[in-house]
Amino acid sequence: MNHDQHQATYNSRRPLDRQIRAAAVYCSDGRFAAQVDDFLQDALGLTSCDRLAVPGGPAFLVGYSDIGREEEMLVGQLLFLVDAHQLAYVVLIAHEDCAFYTQRLGVPVEELESRQRADLQTAVDRLRGLRDGLRVDAFYARIRGDGVSFERWF
Repeated sequence: MNHDQHQATYNSRRPLDRQIRAAAVYCSDGRFAAQVDDFLQDALGLTSCDRLAVPGGPAFLVGYSDIGREEEMLVGQLLFLVDAHQLAYVVLIAHEDCAFYTQRLGVPVEELESRQRADLQTAVDRLRGLRDGLRVDAFYARIRGDGVSFERWF
């Protein structure tokens, strides 16, 4: 669509999928948006899923004091989606070169991946503890040249 043209209506060609099976929690960093969509749809088969894209992604599940109020709100939103849509599966995705960690939390670059690994494990354990039977998987998005690869962690 040309930005100079203003359409009153846009009708998507994609059919509405009324059965949501999962939720995905990932960082809102736009550099990874298309790749995350590709991964969720093509690798995991999640053509439709609830999404919670926020700076730092699953970091809000860890309990950092710097994000206390935000954490409470985001955990509440995620649990609302799990309960309202009766979800049995949550995908957590962290990524390489995350500014939330380096800028907001002040994590040195050389410690970034190990901190994210520990945080993802904490987030997985926390979510599993909040809802019985909830399947939670964690992945790490790694920059590879002009692309992104996703590694399953744990």
